[in-house]
This record gives sequence, structure tokens and C-alpha cells, in this order.
Amino acid sequence: MILLSGAKVVTADGVRDPGFVRVEGERIAGVGGPPAPPGATPPHETLPAGETDPAGETLPGRETEERHALDGMWVVPGMVDLHVHGGGGASYTTGKPEDVLAALAFHRAGGTTTSFASLVTAAPEDLLRAVASIAELVGDQGLEGIHLEGPFLARARCGAQAPGFLLEPDVALLRRLLAAGHGSVAMVTVAPELDGAVTLIREIVDAGAIAAIGHSDATYDQAMAAIDAGATVATHLFNGMRPRHHREPGIAGAALDRDEVTCELIADGVHLHPATVREAFAAAPGRVSLVTDAISAAGAGDGTFRLGPVTVAVVGGRAHLDGQEVVAGSTITAGDGFAYAVRDARLAITDVVHAAAGRPASLIRRAADRGTIEVGKSADLVVLDAGLRVVGVMARGAWVVRPAASGRGR
Repeated sequence: MILLSGAKVVTADGVRDPGFVRVEGERIAGVGGPPAPPGATPPHETLPAGETDPAGETLPGRETEERHALDGMWVVPGMVDLHVHGGGGASYTTGKPEDVLAALAFHRAGGTTTSFASLVTAAPEDLLRAVASIAELVGDQGLEGIHLEGPFLARARCGAQAPGFLLEPDVALLRRLLAAGHGSVAMVTVAPELDGAVTLIREIVDAGAIAAIGHSDATYDQAMAAIDAGATVATHLFNGMRPRHHREPGIAGAALDRDEVTCELIADGVHLHPATVREAFAAAPGRVSLVTDAISAAGAGDGTFRLGPVTVAVVGGRAHLDGQEVVAGSTITAGDGFAYAVRDARLAITDVVHAAAGRPASLIRRAADRGTIEVGKSADLVVLDAGLRVVGVMARGAWVVRPAASGRGR
């Protein structure tokens, strides 16, 4: 049994300040704090009848409870990153188990307790091998599935994708990729304007995966047709897509216009201006999902790295195609993006928590088990210090990173 007390606990009802979270086994067993202010949704009772304030006396049977006094800190849900290519010097794109596990471990320490493994455009046989290999690891360290960012993307907006391997929508290849994943291919990004894109999107949805739109020069109407066909995610909104114009809102305008679309945002200070981040939160309230789009360079310093078939140079923490100015993913963790959204974009922490955990958990149909701090849910928690730096991470009730302030029983 573990007790986190004295922190600002961000729940679906608001901020409990000071609040507490009690963990038993892999589950959240108690959440509490001061009563909600007048007019707010009252918090549900989470202490069993007869229990006293967890900051007070040790309760009978809890003499071995592990206690963490977190005064001045925050406790938020474990973050859910559905667009990430690697980190800690390792890349998902190789498909090698040791690389996949190393990247997962790096991002877990940075606050991500649930994630997809994103693959970039490559030769079909390379993609098939990577999908088959990664599928064997789904379920380990919070890995929920595979995201295919390509190869069905537009050359005009390919960004750091390898243009030589881009393909027109190909249902036969899609079916081979889905089969190689044995149900683990959970999201596929498609450019809506390509011939056959709408048919491909319907195929993705019929297979039970998420259809995303991005790396696209689509018009508003073309994007709307893709959404009508079942697309429900805009891959890194504003990046890798036709810019909005007051007479042609394009793919970004369509994504912001449709309530069923989740809008990915990369909050790293490179991909988007903070005002643009604020604008997206305001235009799509409750529909933003923060993603890292991190590559192997995250946490590995400056240097030269591979992103699938392409070479990426990282200088001052900024990733670009080698010898070009094209941005090639990020070097952040989910915790970094969270802090940027609150501190630099000046967003309410409750809204950022929803974007970092609640919305993506709902998107992948895991909201019953994660995404918010509630009794009965998986004990996936992140402890942030007063400066919003990640200082503790818990996944399914076990510490990945143990916060410094702690004690055990009395």
C-alpha cells in the first residue's frame, strides 16, 4: 500500500489542494482532499467508512504503508502518448526488441505510462518486418499498439518522411500490414487527397484501427470527406499539412471544425508557437491530444540519428533533416510537453491533464482504466515538482521513478 499526500492532485473534478492518493496493488484505492468549491461538481467519497485523514494517524492494518509527503508538488495521471518514434538513443523504427524496450523505458521515466510505437514511411518489407516484431511486445511497459505514419502520405507535405517510399493508398498492402500486426496496428495516418484514400480509411476503420489524417495538402472538402469516412485523428495538427487560409481552411480547418476529431499537438516550442497551442485548445475544447513525436534523439543530446530511412541532425535539441531546415520530429518527453503547455502556452493545468492523458485514453478506448485519477483505475501516476518537472512515475502501482520525499509506515 502506498500513500501520496500533501500534493495538488489533479482529478476529473478539478484540483484537490492539498490532496492525497492511496494505491493498493495495481489500483487507485483512495483519492481525497478539501471539498469542492460551491457550484463545482462534488468529489466522490473515496475513503472507506471510518477512515481518518491519511495525513493523521496510521490506520489499523496499514502499519507497512509506504508514505510520500509531496507538499508543493503535483500528482497527475500517467500520460498517454500516441505518436512517438523513439527516445533515449533507441528507435521503434528498427523493430528490434532491444530498441523498442529501451525507447519505452526512456519515455516511461519521462511520464508516459501508455503509448503507441510510431513507424515512419519505409520500404514495405521493412515496415512488415518492424510491425511483426513490435507486435510481439505489445502489452509490455505500457505499449498499447503500433501507429503507421505512412507510407500513404502526400509528397507535397511529406516533411521528414522518405519521399522515395511514399505510396498511393493500397488496400492489399494495408491488409498485409494489419495481418503482420495480429491486431496490434492501432492507428494509420493517410493523406485524404490521394486517390483511394477514402476507401483506405474505411478499410482501416472496419479493421478496428484508428484512421488519422495528416502529411497532407488536402483541401477542407477533401479532409471533410475523409472524416465522413471515419477518420477521427488529425496527425500533429498544423504540421505537415496545408496552411489554413481564410478562403481555404484546409485540413487543419476541417479538423478543428468536427467534434469527432482528436487534434494531436506537439508542444515542444519548435513545432508550434505557444499562441497556436492556445488557439487549438480554445478551438477544439476537450479534443486536443498532446503527443511528443519524439525520435531516438530524445534524451540523447545533439548529433546525427536515423529516423527510418532518413538521417536527422540534432543541434541545440532541434531535429532537422540532415543538411535541410525540415523539422524531423522532436526531442522531448511527455513531461516536457506537459510543462511547456502549462508554462509557455499558459494553459490551465486541468485542460493540459485532459490533453496529455484523458483524451488519448478515451481515443484508444482505455478511459475505464486510465487517463484520470479515480478509484478503481490503474495506478498510473506522475509526480511533478513545483516547476512541473517529472520527479516520480508510477505504472500499475509500481514505481518507475520514485520521488525523493518518502517514508515507510510508522
